[in-house]
Amino acid sequence: MKRLILIAALAASAGLTAGCEHPGSAAGGAVGGAALGVGAYEYNAHRQMQQLDADYRAGKMNRKEYEIRKDQIEKGSLFQR
Repeated sequence: MKRLILIAALAASAGLTAGCEHPGSAAGGAVGGAALGVGAYEYNAHRQMQQLDADYRAGKMNRKEYEIRKDQIEKGSLFQR
């Protein structure tokens, strides 16, 4: 979780810095927006993994279902591997 927050913060600050170098720069705004979008997407993947683990521990699914869903989440994430 700390790594995810750190990566999102660095990406956001890099995007905002790039946008400040040239006032009105569309590229800087696009980079900043993309960085925030990726951070939000990764945070969602992290939350899904937490919920998946909680459901498995609570006995709401068997091991096979858990592994299938875990693989689906990991395939859609850059950092959940």
